[in-house]
Amino acid sequence: MIDRFREVYGSAEGVRVFRAPGRVNLIGEHTDYNLGFVMPVALDLACYIAVAPSADGKLRMYSEHRDEMREWDAARIGAELPAHQWTDYPVGVAQELIREGFFVEPANLSIRSTVPEGSGLSSSAALEVSGALAFLNGRELEPLKLARLCQRAERNFVGMPCGIMDQYISVFGRENSAVEIDCRSLEHRDVQLPAGITFLAANTMVKHALAGSAYKERVAECAAAVEGIRQQIPEVASLRDVSVAQFESVANRLPEVVRRRARHVVTEDDRVERFVDASERGDLALMGKLLVESHRSLQYDYEVSCEELDFLVDTALGIEGVLGARMTGGGFGGCTVTMLRPDAVSGFSQEITGAYERKYGLKPTVYSCKPSSGAGEVKNFEKIPPQA
Repeated sequence: MIDRFREVYGSAEGVRVFRAPGRVNLIGEHTDYNLGFVMPVALDLACYIAVAPSADGKLRMYSEHRDEMREWDAARIGAELPAHQWTDYPVGVAQELIREGFFVEPANLSIRSTVPEGSGLSSSAALEVSGALAFLNGRELEPLKLARLCQRAERNFVGMPCGIMDQYISVFGRENSAVEIDCRSLEHRDVQLPAGITFLAANTMVKHALAGSAYKERVAECAAAVEGIRQQIPEVASLRDVSVAQFESVANRLPEVVRRRARHVVTEDDRVERFVDASERGDLALMGKLLVESHRSLQYDYEVSCEELDFLVDTALGIEGVLGARMTGGGFGGCTVTMLRPDAVSGFSQEITGAYERKYGLKPTVYSCKPSSGAGEVKNFEKIPPQA
C-alpha cells in the first residue's frame, strides 16, 4: 500500500495509515434509529487510509479499488456540495470536523478497503471512520464523539437517516467479542460468544434499487407508529419505550402497515435482550431460534428482505451443523449471517455457494465473521492486506 502511495503521489514521506473495520450485526436490525438495542461485531474486513501532508494546499483522495483520484482546494472543502459518489462519505466527515473546530489540513490520501461495497457489512462507516482518523492525523477526538460525528456526516451530507450502530461498532469493536449497544444511552457492553459456534456471512452479490428509498420509508413509518402509540401511552418517545405487552394492547389501533413495522422493532429489541442472555448461558438452540425469528420478522413485518436473502437463509437452515441464519444489514440484498458449528464451515460454504449459483447464476462470497478490534492507527504496515 505504501509502494502504491509512492507511485501515485511521488513520495511517501511522513505517511501514516489508519484503519476502521466493517461490521456484521448478529441481531437487532433496524432498531438503532429507533433508539433500541443492537449486537454487532467488528470484522477483520476494514478500510485502510494512508495519509501524508500535501505541500500545495490540495486535498486529494485516491481509491485503489476504482483507480480513481479526486482533488479539492483544502481551504474550501467546507463549502463543497454532495457529488453523489463515494467521495461524499469522507467529504461529509471533513465538513463535520470543521464544525467541531478542527482544521482539515492539505493532504494526500490513498484508500484501500477489504469491505465489499453493497454487502451490508458497512463499507460506508468504515470509510467514514478511517477518513476521520486520517484527517485528524494523530489529533485527539474522544471515541464517542468520533462515532457521532461520522453518523452526522452520513445523515447531513450523504442524506441517509441512519442510526449510529455502524459508526459506533467501527470505533468500539472488540477482538473476540460481540458488543451490545444501547442506541439511546450510547453505552455498550461486551458479550462473550459461547464456545462451539462460529458465524459466517454470505453475500447475495445483489443490491436492489429500492434499498435507499425503502430505508427512509421505514424511518417515517416508525415515527408514525410512535405517534399512534403515544395517543394511548403518552410517555412513549420512541419504539424503544414500548414493551411487547404494551404493543399488543394498542396494536389494533394502528394502521396495518405501521402496525407491522412497529411489531418488528418492538419484538426485535426483545430478541436482542434474549439473545444476549442465551449467549451468556450458552443456550445455542435458543440463539439459533432467535436468529430465524429475526429474519422472518424482517421478511414479513418489516419487508426489507428479498428473494435472494430468503433463499440463502432457507438453504442454510437445511445444511448440517447450522443453528440459525438471518439477513443482516439494511436489506434488499447484501449479506446473511449464519451461526453454525465450526466443523460445519467447509461443508456449509460448498453447499451454500453451489445452491445459490445453480439458482441465480451468481457465486456468493462467504466471509468469516471473526470479531475484530475497533478503529485506530496501523503501526505495522506488513499487516495491511491486499486490496479486495
